[in-house]
Amino acid sequence: MRLTPFVVFCTIAAIAPSCSSGGEQPATDSAAAIAPVAEQEVSYADAGTNLKGFIAAPGDTSRKHPGVLVVHEWWGHNEHARAQARRLAEAGYVGFALDMYGDGKNTTHPDSAGAFMTQAVSDQARMVSRFRAALDQLRRDPRVDSTQVAAIGYCFGGMVVLSMARAGEPLAAVGSFHGAIPPGAKIDSGSVKARVLILTGGADPMVPAAQVDAFATAMRKAGAQVEVVTYPAAMHAFTNPRADSAGVQGLHYDAAVDAQSWDALKKMLSEVFR
Repeated sequence: MRLTPFVVFCTIAAIAPSCSSGGEQPATDSAAAIAPVAEQEVSYADAGTNLKGFIAAPGDTSRKHPGVLVVHEWWGHNEHARAQARRLAEAGYVGFALDMYGDGKNTTHPDSAGAFMTQAVSDQARMVSRFRAALDQLRRDPRVDSTQVAAIGYCFGGMVVLSMARAGEPLAAVGSFHGAIPPGAKIDSGSVKARVLILTGGADPMVPAAQVDAFATAMRKAGAQVEVVTYPAAMHAFTNPRADSAGVQGLHYDAAVDAQSWDALKKMLSEVFR
């Protein structure tokens, strides 16, 4: 039986428990774009599992840059995640597209994607451990200012970064693009360290507005700084140019919203890392 996105996201809500819990100014977009982007394949590990990452960094090596983790969609570590790392490098950050599934595993089939994601969220401790392994890897990069680190995520990855922010992981900021909302959990007042930006589609059938609002309200009550930007006509996966060819109802790429949401992220990062 095909595992539809609706079933997958309901599965997340049913089985994923809650997590426990001054640097330099980045280069401007225009300045960073002039220098070539340095790309690097990265092998790292967590609890005996081989993980495959991808780092893109500004060509300017005269100083250290803020680092930003990129958590992939339910498809796994693929070109979409790598493209976001490159965009970050062009904006003056070191982008690290991490691997939550192991061995760089990815797929273009929704059944396999649903199975990968369901397995990932079924073990919350492992999910946190893999995120932290990538965070440690990024901080050790000599091009990164280890005191200035953020994380962004897409779809499944959005749920991951929101979970990490809620759990109090030491991040300056997180950005969620058409991300699933973590299931409800108690948030201790003052525990959230990251500034949170949620970029969501008003026509997204997989991420209901009520869930987004409830999560944002709970985070704000705990003292977190949370901004929600809703793009009224946008559907799920609005940042992925391959969305319309995935064969899943409710997915649609929107080039204008992709650009607008990226600008919103860059604005937040420039403020956080000022």
